[in-house]
Amino acid sequence: MDIKIEEKYNSVVVHLRGKLFGGPFAEELNNALHKLLDEDKTNIVLDLDGVTVLNSSGFGILVASYTTVKNGGGELKLARISNKIEGLLSITKLNQIFEQYPTIEEALKSFG
Repeated sequence: MDIKIEEKYNSVVVHLRGKLFGGPFAEELNNALHKLLDEDKTNIVLDLDGVTVLNSSGFGILVASYTTVKNGGGELKLARISNKIEGLLSITKLNQIFEQYPTIEEALKSFG
């Protein structure tokens, strides 16, 4: 899994690439989110376009990311989700927790 952070407007886009499993990646993403929150960067979009595989640990990482950002006073939104991952979010009812957008631009505009 690879993480790339890009600042856009008054928000941050976290691009995720590869297989979203548990392991060291969970800590890496958590540390990146804490750093952003410490820098008062609270509008965060997770770009899932590059995520090729997502398992149950990956869902745990998404929920933990949401909780970290929410507890830090921020908002976390998902963008560019594949149909397969969108279906899994629906089955697990996580689509009721995460705001999802078809494009990064739409997610960024939703912050107002």
